[in-house]
Amino acid sequence: MRVGIIGYGLAGRVFHGRLLARTEGAEVVAVVTRDPERRAAAERDLPGVTCYDTVPEMVSAAGLDLAVVASVPSAHPGDALECLSAGVATVVDKPLAVDAGTAAGIVAGADGTPLTVFQNRRWDADQLTLRRLREHDRLGRILRYESRFERWRPLVDPTRWRDVTGPAEGGGALLDLGSHLVDQALSLFGPVLTVYGEVETRRANRHPDVLGQPGEGEAGDGEIGDDDAFIALEHADGTRSQLWCSAIAAAPGPRLRVLGSGAGYVVDEVDGQEEALRAGLPASEAKPRQGWLVRGAERDSVDPVPGRWDAFYPAVLAALRDGGPMPVDPMDAVRALEIIDAARRSAKNREVVRVG
Repeated sequence: MRVGIIGYGLAGRVFHGRLLARTEGAEVVAVVTRDPERRAAAERDLPGVTCYDTVPEMVSAAGLDLAVVASVPSAHPGDALECLSAGVATVVDKPLAVDAGTAAGIVAGADGTPLTVFQNRRWDADQLTLRRLREHDRLGRILRYESRFERWRPLVDPTRWRDVTGPAEGGGALLDLGSHLVDQALSLFGPVLTVYGEVETRRANRHPDVLGQPGEGEAGDGEIGDDDAFIALEHADGTRSQLWCSAIAAAPGPRLRVLGSGAGYVVDEVDGQEEALRAGLPASEAKPRQGWLVRGAERDSVDPVPGRWDAFYPAVLAALRDGGPMPVDPMDAVRALEIIDAARRSAKNREVVRVG
């Protein structure tokens, strides 16, 4: 199948480009980017590729079976709808849009053309291992699910657009990392009744050599993205999810801590598939992080299920070939953004928001 990629930064080149290069039956034939360095990189990485300045040019000339939207989130609606309106099946990198209403508009605009969202961290080793533990009833009833993507980046990096762009344009940690955290929680435990959120911009706008005081440089001011967020969810099944994403965590917590009525499951480190792709290796070569089954003082190692980011594009191609469902229902991405929007309202109004 002939594939075009819109945007050739980190997402387009490292995640989508390298996964597609190892997907049997897929050939990347087109890339949209105006940046000369990125054009040169695309031509090195993808022999025979044609680079275009605009999405309409690519859609009209490249004869695509599949388009991948890997531009900045604020451009996702226009880029995705351009492809979908031309009848081209489309993958959109997460987040689908910067808010739930805009995301729902993309889904409505698909009008029957296949659409899915790259929620790749559903296929992290820790998530697949947790699913296996639940299937074998190793944990009992899940009481609390704690999930973190925490980093130590105390200085605003002017070369990282997510650092210097407000949420209205798709910047900040909550849209970037929170999109994964919320999607994982919803896919594991289902609908949510209430949302509590804390969303902060701790780093200083104009003085990147010092941390800002709480509230300095409020998210959404167009100058800097939020960098520290916490979301608490009450699921309809009784599970409580607690989710952290931060760029200023000097002492990061465990990647995952799941407390069940019979045992707990703990994973300390973040899945290594991104690291493998950045190094030019297949995602499948990432060594799964060790997890532990814990009962008080008892601590037993758990054989991890290998991560499978490389399963996403074969599933997309199979759906297009056979007419089956895409690997991620785009409405799942809308629901995740509804939770993120509710977390922002909760943080702004200092209240628990009922959503279910």
